[in-house]
Amino acid sequence: MRGSIDGLESSAPIGTMLPAVFADDDLAQRFVAGLDEVVAPIHSVLDCLDTYFRPDLTPVDFARWLAGWVGAETDGTEPEPLLRAAVATAARLHRIRGTRRGLAEAVRLAFGVEPEITESGGAGWSARPLGPIPGESRPRLHVHLRLPDPTPADHYRLDHLVAAARPAHMPYTVEVTAGAAERTPER
Repeated sequence: MRGSIDGLESSAPIGTMLPAVFADDDLAQRFVAGLDEVVAPIHSVLDCLDTYFRPDLTPVDFARWLAGWVGAETDGTEPEPLLRAAVATAARLHRIRGTRRGLAEAVRLAFGVEPEITESGGAGWSARPLGPIPGESRPRLHVHLRLPDPTPADHYRLDHLVAAARPAHMPYTVEVTAGAAERTPER
């Protein structure tokens, strides 16, 4: 958490900005030196403000706040590397939201493993009208996740994640089982 830091000097001491009449006034200089100690952390944050909006450099508590600000799919329990990756890719994920790739990426960022996704959709092209429609007639989506040590919380979290990232019209089911899954490299 940001706050006061012992011994932090201000990047803009108030004493040097006082009118000349107070430059040699010991009481005025000591008074504003106390204020410098109070505002030094604020100056430090403002001097480094751009780093607070870079997920790879920002403090972890601020990264959690950024996750909510950019709409990253996080719940506050993910490890730091996955949190930072989710914040960094949130804008790109919003562009592909509702697609198979977007759903797979959201699950991978949340759990660190690739999901198995099966769906009923399809795409095709035909030069003749009234050709066969690709895919199945009933829409469906199933997301299967293999975790080394799954808990009921993992199933609940996956269910909420899929509900948020799937196409709005698509009925879905989720499944979390124990098993060895290839972990994706943390970025």
